[in-house]
Amino acid sequence: MRRTMTLILMTAWYSVSAQALEVLNSIKPFEMITEELVLDAQSNSSLLATNASPHDYALKPSDIKRIDSSDLVIWFGPDLEGFLQKSLADKNKVLTIQDIEGVSLREFGSEEAHHDHDGHNHGSHDPHVWLGPEVSGQVAAAITAKLIQLDPSNQSAYEAKLAQFQSNLANKEAEIVAQLAPVKDEGYYVFHDAYAYFEHHFGLNNLGHFTVSPERRPGAKTLIGIKKTLRNDNVKCVFSEPQYTPAVVETVVRGTDTRIGQLDPLGTDIKVAKGSYFQFLQTIADSYTNCLGQ
Repeated sequence: MRRTMTLILMTAWYSVSAQALEVLNSIKPFEMITEELVLDAQSNSSLLATNASPHDYALKPSDIKRIDSSDLVIWFGPDLEGFLQKSLADKNKVLTIQDIEGVSLREFGSEEAHHDHDGHNHGSHDPHVWLGPEVSGQVAAAITAKLIQLDPSNQSAYEAKLAQFQSNLANKEAEIVAQLAPVKDEGYYVFHDAYAYFEHHFGLNNLGHFTVSPERRPGAKTLIGIKKTLRNDNVKCVFSEPQYTPAVVETVVRGTDTRIGQLDPLGTDIKVAKGSYFQFLQTIADSYTNCLGQ
């Protein structure tokens, strides 16, 4: 009887400890995906504040403490969050998305590939995987596999979470396909080259971008070319971003019939909760239709 009681107590203790994982994501979009996959009692957060950009962030001592105390750190990799590379180099409980086998990463073109400026190399792959339904589904599967590896006693619960994620993702994808159908052929420019996973998946008509990386100011030749296109072609919108509000967007659009819209690649105003990732995808779709559909 005593042995049985001890076994029950040990099992109960293991169950509690198994659900005490602390997951730290580099940025909010990964946190929103992870939120759909962790168990209710687990901690899930992101390192960067919603108004910070991973392109030019600098780690603080408090960030190092959070990294060291986490059971799992999820980041894209050095192509996006170069500031994390040194801190994560000797850590075992890390999921590096750009190293996941089978993930359909988009390769940058010749202009973007290995673009180096101010000491930042942005690599050869587009890191904005959270904007593409196909790739985010692959990322979710990899996160689930890592959670199961860390907490194998709850495998069936994680697998059920992943199945629900994939079902919700398919439903949201179908809704967005129908929503974007009327504006698929409308031409537009984006501020920086961040939306290709979304645009290619849904067949949108992106005519170009102001800059490859948001901390790199577009050159005069680029701006003159865009201005000429706006004047001569049917360009419905130019999209800015809340993290970067360069005057160049307003300057280029001035004197044309092109509207200014806004795309938020980080979901700044969305509160992380169950369902927030699908809300995020919806806001991206709404941003396109609100500007292109006028």
